[in-house]
Amino acid sequence: MNTNNYTRRDFLKTVGLTVTTAAVLGCSKEASPVKPNFVLIFTDDQGYADVGCFGAEGFETPNLDRMAEEGMKFTDFYVGASICSPSRAALLTGCYPPRVSIIRVLFPTDRSGLNPDEDTIADVLKTRGYATACIGKWHLGHLPKFLPTQQGFDYYFGLPYSNDMRPEQSKKYPPLPLIEGQEPIELDPDQSQLTRRYTEKAVAFIKQNKDKPFFVYLPHTMPHIPLYVSEKFAGKSKKGIYGDVIEELDWSAGKILNTLKELGLDERTLVIFTSDNGPWLSKKEHGGSAKPLRDGKFSSYEGGLRVPCIMRWPGTIPAGAVCSEISATIDLLPTFAKLAGAKLPADRIIDGRDISALMTNVNAKTPHKAFYYYGVKKLDAVRSGDWKLVFANSKVDPPALYNLKDDISEQHDVSANHPDVVEKLSKLADSMRQDLGDIRRGIPGRNIRPL
Repeated sequence: MNTNNYTRRDFLKTVGLTVTTAAVLGCSKEASPVKPNFVLIFTDDQGYADVGCFGAEGFETPNLDRMAEEGMKFTDFYVGASICSPSRAALLTGCYPPRVSIIRVLFPTDRSGLNPDEDTIADVLKTRGYATACIGKWHLGHLPKFLPTQQGFDYYFGLPYSNDMRPEQSKKYPPLPLIEGQEPIELDPDQSQLTRRYTEKAVAFIKQNKDKPFFVYLPHTMPHIPLYVSEKFAGKSKKGIYGDVIEELDWSAGKILNTLKELGLDERTLVIFTSDNGPWLSKKEHGGSAKPLRDGKFSSYEGGLRVPCIMRWPGTIPAGAVCSEISATIDLLPTFAKLAGAKLPADRIIDGRDISALMTNVNAKTPHKAFYYYGVKKLDAVRSGDWKLVFANSKVDPPALYNLKDDISEQHDVSANHPDVVEKLSKLADSMRQDLGDIRRGIPGRNIRPL
């Protein structure tokens, strides 16, 4: 080896790190840590099997598949709820939904929303000088005091709630507003153009802030029903309009990835793709698939809360890797904070954990002792390791136990054979009920933050 030409970059490569990675993880004493960019793509009602690399049939997702080839696929990744508003509250605050008092879907007739006193991912990153944007569906309160620009985001463009909350669906709802900043700029916009418009706004924001750290939160309106797709993608897939919509979302992800590459930001940017909950199965051909998982949206079986997730960060996340450890959207806030060098709020409980080790080390283990599945009215289930205990709707019926490693589809209750596991998971659930309560049973919990 020619030591005269052997640089610090060469040394870091020999131990599996890039200069960017070493700086971000605090390994460099020669320069201040590099603050990475974050792009979080969050689709609506896209099922576990609705991405090519997760088993999609009838449509193609080449850009998302490339993301997985260049990054890591997370097979056991969860959202905080199987419905819209609680799932989004969990993602942005790092908390189980009851802790931040968002336990049901919000409607245009509601006067409530996510409390502005909560700390969102955007709030935390703002302390480190990040430019922040929310582009897409918000659904955490449509009144001005609840909009993204009051929740840590510098810029907002999108719909304040679901696209089916429209005049023709119910006369009690006002026209669907498209908002920029704090003000409606259109009423009942052409939804076939939303995916394109969101993508263009995201690309523009990235270009405008390429010389500073940025966070782009891109919560797409699609594939929530009613489905809309632009003329360019209409009729292109083998699965009708649902497949067309997914292929346009894949195009959108590709535009983001290509923009980062063109700007030379690949090795400085963590891109995450995931969905807000499982597929709306009752919509049949207009809904997606969670195979081989059981059920979908509204359910606390795996198809409701386990979602496809891909993370890409060239030079930091190993290419073509797979993580099958428990991880969740509640982990993104503490993980982003760690990577950005930001402090977590010290005056409140954060349920999520830093999963940066899972992203960079294929041998790392989950930081979660357990994951809790919250429904609208109660704690529905708990998972620890491969074991999942699902509580019955009736107070007199016993819970069902599943081994997700052997029975991913949750078809075989093995509680009778493993009473010790049932007891262990029941104790975990009881401890969580003491913390957050069980709404159906009237237990308010000790650590719920009120609206």
